[in-house]
Amino acid sequence: MSTIFGDAAGARRTDDYVELTAGDLETDGVEATQQVRIANIGDKQDVIDIKDCVYDGDIVVADITRHTTQDRTMEHISDELKQVAREVGGDIVQKDDDQLIITPAGVSISRERLGR
Repeated sequence: MSTIFGDAAGARRTDDYVELTAGDLETDGVEATQQVRIANIGDKQDVIDIKDCVYDGDIVVADITRHTTQDRTMEHISDELKQVAREVGGDIVQKDDDQLIITPAGVSISRERLGR
């Protein structure tokens, strides 16, 4: 599971993700209108790309392991991303201490975990 979702022990790279094949899933002719994007937040500059993706209608899962929740930079970043979620009518949650999930309009995030 740590290969897919990562762990808090280090930075992730593109090659850290495993490509899963869907086997018999027929995807010809199906065009996605939204994407789930993965991001790392190292500093305030990284927020620009995240905001652009959310404004374009994509869902962003952002790794925030480089910051603590009490970090002033993280407070500013969270406030900025909350504003984006409000502006587009989306949603934002923090998953544990390592990820933010930001969605565009029409996508809400359940606050209840499955299987509990």
